[in-house]
Parts: sequence; C-alpha cells; structure tokens
Amino acid sequence: MDENAFWQLIEDCRPSEPDPDAEVLAATLTERLAQSPLPLVIGFAEQLSWALYRLDRKEYGRDLSDDAFLYTRAAVVAAGRTEFDCVLQDPAAFTPYATALIWAEPLLYAPDQAYERITGEEWDRDTRYSYESCSNAEGWAD
Repeated sequence: MDENAFWQLIEDCRPSEPDPDAEVLAATLTERLAQSPLPLVIGFAEQLSWALYRLDRKEYGRDLSDDAFLYTRAAVVAAGRTEFDCVLQDPAAFTPYATALIWAEPLLYAPDQAYERITGEEWDRDTRYSYESCSNAEGWAD
C-alpha cells in the first residue's frame, strides 16, 4: 500500500458524524481491512507507523506522557491527510490536539484486529518504523 492509498482509505472510512475517539473510524477500517488481502493489511500498518513516526518529534510531544503523545498523534492521522500535512508544516497546529487531549487510540489496533480476523492468529507486528513515542531519534535530537 502506498501513501496515497493509505490516506484514501482513511478518508473513505472516516464517518461524517463526530467520532471523538476514532472508534467508528477504527471499526470501519478494521472491517475494510479484514475483507482485503493480507498484504494490504500489512501495508496499512506500515503506512500508519510511518505517519506516526513522522509526528514523533520533540516540538509536538515535550509536555505529554508517552501514551498521551502516541494517542494524540493517532488523532492527527485520524483527522486525515490535510490535517496531518498541516501539522507537519506548522507544529502549532498540533497544540489543540495536545491541550484538549484528543486521542484516537483505537486506530492503532485496526490492522492487528484485521490481521487476526484474516489469519485466526494474533499478529506480532514488526513494522519498519516504530510508532512508539520517542522512537524517532532524529525528531528528538537537540
């Protein structure tokens, strides 16, 4: 899955109604991914990790716990490509997510749940980029 396909899938699955914790988005993504070939699920997980990794920088997360920072970055991704690109261009655009603690934790589990539904096995996911907070050494360098 390339980056454009990733963002299109996010957009296609985003609900039209408010989805404060991205629960509807995550459920819809899980459903769509579970009906897809396994390589698409793996590709989605790779693109999700890459997007979260790109937001893993000190100018965004210095005042948040590791979990809060991860879930807040997920909320930026859940908001879609336009918002994601805006935040990458202007770290101040991340502030409302951090101060209001807008989280999208369920988004993190969508590929794992789809994988398990397809294979019947739990996924020991190992993506090229870690989405865990503070794993982007370049983003946290002084």
